[in-house]
Amino acid sequence: MLAFAGNSLLCRAALQHTSIDAATFTSVRLATGAATLAVLVALRRSGPAWRAGSWPSAVALCVYAAGFSLAYVSLTAATGALLLFGAVQATMIGHGLYQGERLRPLPLAGLVMAFAGMGALLLPGLSAPPLGAAALMLLAGIAWGVYSLRGRGGGDPTDTTAGNFLRATPLALLVSVVTLDQAAWDWPGLGYAAASGALASGVGYALWYAALPSLRATQAATVQLSVPVIAAVGGVALLGEPLTLRLSLASIAILGGIALVIRDRAPRA
Repeated sequence: MLAFAGNSLLCRAALQHTSIDAATFTSVRLATGAATLAVLVALRRSGPAWRAGSWPSAVALCVYAAGFSLAYVSLTAATGALLLFGAVQATMIGHGLYQGERLRPLPLAGLVMAFAGMGALLLPGLSAPPLGAAALMLLAGIAWGVYSLRGRGGGDPTDTTAGNFLRATPLALLVSVVTLDQAAWDWPGLGYAAASGALASGVGYALWYAALPSLRATQAATVQLSVPVIAAVGGVALLGEPLTLRLSLASIAILGGIALVIRDRAPRA
């Protein structure tokens, strides 16, 4: 979870304190993540990394990574992480409902509470996030939710993630080519992007997939509730970002509501 929150902090720090642009950050992040995961796959001797994964998943991964970076040009680390996490969980819960899952009254109230918190966060006001950036982060969250849903039952997770990163890298490079007139970078910015790709994404995802077999599905979902909190604390402590009352109350509503839904979906004896 520290690695997942670290992606938000590294991206925000790079776009706020260095010259790197969002498209270049995305390309470097995916390229270094792909290289790191390819090395991990090679060390496990599970075959060439490009054999796993798929192009549709790679497209979803690229949309997530590009939207994530573009949104963090204007969002704080805490707000971005909360919007991203809320959109991911809403996408996955919505897919379950579409597939025929039913919610009892308490988790249904939790879902309503989570959406109310999201709406309150986006209402116009002095502390409201920029609407365009918020929409980009919500799109990134939906894309990551689709990517996660496509990854269910798709073979070894590390191999699949490596293959998807390898495929997503040239797609991100195309975005960089299209926005070449806005391209900018410096060594600190490249360092942040490489750390986000190699450590927070490559190594972070490998660690997460190694831990998943020891966690129940509900435990795995619940522990992710810590990501926006870690990002908020890191943003305040490391980046000097404000923690507003609106963001605090919205976080309680969104994360608390999602927690109610997740707990109700736990398997019962």
